[in-house]
Amino acid sequence: MTRELIHSATLMTVDPQDRVVDDGWLVIEDGRIAELGPASSRPGSAGFDRVTDLSGHLLMPGLVNAHTHSVMVLFRGHAEGHSLLTMDGWYNTIREPELAMVAEDVAPAVALSCAEMALSGTTTFCDQYFFAEEIAGAAGRAGLRAVIAYGIVQLGDEVRGAEELAKAAAFVEGQRSSDGRIIPWFGPHAPYVDNTEALLAEEVRVANRLGCGIHLHMACGPEDNEETLARYDTTASVALEKAGFFGGRIHAAHCLDLSDEDIAVFARAEAASVAHCASAGLRSGREAICPVVPLKRAGVTVALGTDNVAANNSYDMVAEMRVAGLVASHRQRQAQPLTSRELVRMATIDGARALGLEHEIGSLESGKAADLVAIDMRGPGWSPAPDLATLLVYSGSGRDTRHVWVAGERIVDDRRLTRRAYGDIRADYQGAYDTFWRRVAAAREAA
Repeated sequence: MTRELIHSATLMTVDPQDRVVDDGWLVIEDGRIAELGPASSRPGSAGFDRVTDLSGHLLMPGLVNAHTHSVMVLFRGHAEGHSLLTMDGWYNTIREPELAMVAEDVAPAVALSCAEMALSGTTTFCDQYFFAEEIAGAAGRAGLRAVIAYGIVQLGDEVRGAEELAKAAAFVEGQRSSDGRIIPWFGPHAPYVDNTEALLAEEVRVANRLGCGIHLHMACGPEDNEETLARYDTTASVALEKAGFFGGRIHAAHCLDLSDEDIAVFARAEAASVAHCASAGLRSGREAICPVVPLKRAGVTVALGTDNVAANNSYDMVAEMRVAGLVASHRQRQAQPLTSRELVRMATIDGARALGLEHEIGSLESGKAADLVAIDMRGPGWSPAPDLATLLVYSGSGRDTRHVWVAGERIVDDRRLTRRAYGDIRADYQGAYDTFWRRVAAAREAA
């Protein structure tokens, strides 16, 4: 049994009472939070394997990136001027070069993405893409906690859809990690656009049997609703509810074009959540903005995600909190309709809840996994303020992250990755990036 005492930090617990403990302490035992409290009850240093003084630091739950595509760091900067939330923009800037991708491209890209996430305070991410086995392997080696959704694209081919679902089921059955950090799910890309109603219903049936969730894109653009409006005079969300789709754990990304009726569908569902990707939505040029405030008023869990870094260009979840707060003010025409504490909860415990992990991560509470982030509050922007959450969201940065623990393992120690040096990760990625884009150029030339 290993024991670590962390002391003299400001604890932002994100527990049900949203307690903030000045000059607090926390004990990690065998990867879990054993106890925590104020300085007056701090235990002595004897008997601990490691004692860490975090004076001048904020200690909080690790951030949860509730929607991304980690392999797509390969496309960073290649989609400028194009909206990835339209079929044309997505196909021409992403899907066409994506056809040249091979399994060997994946691990170096995911390793870089995991490094960027860890170094900016993310301890858990929800990924959806092809090459799910390679993503799971790379995420496991990085030490992060990850929900990996096996990408299912049917494109109108029933045989292909059945084959993809069978592969996804085999992935789920074979990839559950013994340490609980890698969690396999299903990842149909989007309803009606490339997964039929019948396939989606079958995916829910199989997912429920296997005990996994479903992560997909919804209401990203008018394409989602075109078929159901023509066939049923309803939106995709309403049509899918009638088909039984919302009978499983459904985690939907973007959700820009939700009507009041759609919001009611999510609210009625037993385990439906939304991943709000504010930066990606703004960069897409879409007029629609995810109705976060109405969703939350209806009781729907709303988490935060960066989306891929071709759409966003950054994995900084502190920046994502800030953008989500700003865009909510703009959409609601109201100053700060989402408080800073709500934004922090969206990036931590609400992200955990969306992934079915709220009993394991997302807050500093005894018994939970020790997924923690220590943020240095001694630098520029961290002047005294009456509300610590506001200081973090609107003045802080993920680059203020100093230490990161996942299941009690310190994967970032004094701004350095502990499992593998960032320089080595970056060098491997450079080679993979150059090879991939040379292959894309050759394919274009041969076409």
